[in-house]
Formats: sequence, C-alpha cells, structure tokens
Amino acid sequence: MKQVLNVGGNDRSIPLPPIYDGWNQVLLDVDPAGAPDVLCDARELASLPAATYDAVYCSHNLEHYRRHEVPIVLAGFLHVLKPEGFAMVRVPDVGELMRVVGKRDLDVDDVLYQSPAGPITVHDVLYGYHVEIERSGKDWFAHKTGFTRKSLGRALHGAGFAHVLMAAGNLELAAFAFTQAPSAETRRALGIG
Repeated sequence: MKQVLNVGGNDRSIPLPPIYDGWNQVLLDVDPAGAPDVLCDARELASLPAATYDAVYCSHNLEHYRRHEVPIVLAGFLHVLKPEGFAMVRVPDVGELMRVVGKRDLDVDDVLYQSPAGPITVHDVLYGYHVEIERSGKDWFAHKTGFTRKSLGRALHGAGFAHVLMAAGNLELAAFAFTQAPSAETRRALGIG
C-alpha cells in the first residue's frame, strides 16, 4: 500500500484529496492535540528515516515557516520521499491576493470570502487565521512567509525538485513536485496534464 506523509495536516478529520484514496496516511504535526502519528516540526524531517514515503502532502503549512526555513522543510520532503515519489504543496496565492485587493480596493481587515470557519479577511490570508491564533495562543498558526506562482516554483526547484507542475485558483496555489519526470501513468493517476 502506498504511503503519504501529511505534513502539518492538523488532524484526520480534514480530508485528503481523492488522489490519496486507498493510501495509508501518516499524519505529521507539531501540535499533539490532533493525535498525529509523528509528533514533529517539519523543519526536522531530516531526522526521520529516508526514502520512506510515496508522497508528501503539505496543505497550507509551508507558509507557517520563515522564508529562510522553507528550504529546510523542502529538503526534508526530499529526504523522506522515495526516488519516484512526489510532493503536493498547497499554499495561499499572495500574487492573486494582491490583484484581488487592488481590483476590489480592499483594506487589510476587509472580508475576502466566507469559509466554513467564518469570514476570511485579507489579513488572515497574509498572516494566518486570526481567530485560531487568538483562540489557541499558538504562534505556529501564524503565516511567516508567502508565495506567488514564481516564488513557489523557485523554492521547489531550488530544493531539488526538477519537475514542478502548478495550478492556481481560488486564492490558492497547488504544486506537484517531482525529482524525476513523472510517467504518463503517474500523470493520469494524479489527474495532471
């Protein structure tokens, strides 16, 4: 059975994308409240066994590290991935956010959209969901960096991912990153062009 390391996934109640149906999910998080399988900061992935996982899934977690720490986290992804594995990274699209803010003449505290958790402001996308940060008192919920399509691609390539496929929409970037060119079969299985 294929294994996916869900980095910073919080808890198992948050569903993974359908491409991971039938995979064994190993949840890694710094917060013990979500009962992760691996209690670990993503900056310490190099301390885990090498070449263990078929995929790394990292949704809305990479922006929680300072810019100079992002290469450390991405190097950890490479460390734990099998050679034919891939990383799927999802982050807020700060480039699109800037375009929307300008087009709609929004202030930092204006609501961008409604989510199941409540209203999301420009400030929340830039700096982290203020309700959760204030409720928990945990600094790790704050955003410490941000990404555009170009900067995320540069970070992934700089970390050693030779092949990066990216999509954007709904103020989010999604990237599939591979060290080897993905086969046609892998592309079909992942639903990527």
